Amino acid sequence: MTGAPSLISAWRDHLRVNRRRSEHTVRAYVATAERLVGFVQEHRGMAVDATLLATLTPADLRAYLAFRRGDGLGNASAARELSAVRGFLSFVAGEGGEIPRLKGPRVKKGVPRPVSPDEAIALAEDASEHAREPWIGARNWAVLMLLYGAGLRIGEAMALTGSVLPLGETMSVTGKRNKTRMVPILPQVRDAIEAYVAQCPYAPSRDAPLFRGARGGPLSAALIRRAVQGARGRLGLSDRTTPHALRHSFATHLLGRGADLRALQELLGHASLSSTQIYTAVDAAHLLDVYRNAHPRA
Repeated sequence: MTGAPSLISAWRDHLRVNRRRSEHTVRAYVATAERLVGFVQEHRGMAVDATLLATLTPADLRAYLAFRRGDGLGNASAARELSAVRGFLSFVAGEGGEIPRLKGPRVKKGVPRPVSPDEAIALAEDASEHAREPWIGARNWAVLMLLYGAGLRIGEAMALTGSVLPLGETMSVTGKRNKTRMVPILPQVRDAIEAYVAQCPYAPSRDAPLFRGARGGPLSAALIRRAVQGARGRLGLSDRTTPHALRHSFATHLLGRGADLRALQELLGHASLSSTQIYTAVDAAHLLDVYRNAHPRA
């Protein structure tokens, strides 16, 4: 029998090495496993090991979710928690092992709301203009132009190194699960990055982060989110106007101009087409907004 600490340690290694999950995902999944083990120990009144976890029933998982609901979890968070629990129990059970079946809470899929091209540019300009130093302003402008102009996730932008320099017409980007893809770089985006590099007081290096913090270390995504939060407040934009909304806008605007879903899937780095198909709903929602605002009878 394997004790809980060993199981959780093995689960962490499995996520990192075999599943190649991001550190953020590893922390979240391991934290869920630790919560489950703590709950089961209290619920069953005995030390938790692989044998005990194999005896869990749907009623046990319902009790666990009810316990987590007490922490204020909504449907979406509860569904993610249940998914992480299933993954952990499946890992413990091994190949051919069975885990308790439990239907997760129904989650209404929200449609991402894109920002208009004018709003995207205004947001980036404001985040640049209100930076405390000119080179930091150039950095903010370059990052936000990269998110909107190339559809990168903010984590992908933060992970870029000086190896992407000098910039050409495309850039190699490493996304989720270490999957690499090529994205086209618009001249405006290339100009923004080159202007930042020219002003940055820290010389670029192939192995060092492309985007730097004020003291020269890796730039934190939280700083970009904070800059966007300040800009959207000054511009009176919606709370939904986030760095990730710029990626949504990239996808929506391409789709609206006739981009093929398969090509869009490659550009966004989605593992499956179903992840990309949400943007057909986004585009329809955007068209409906235009109709309502423009049609005299709407």
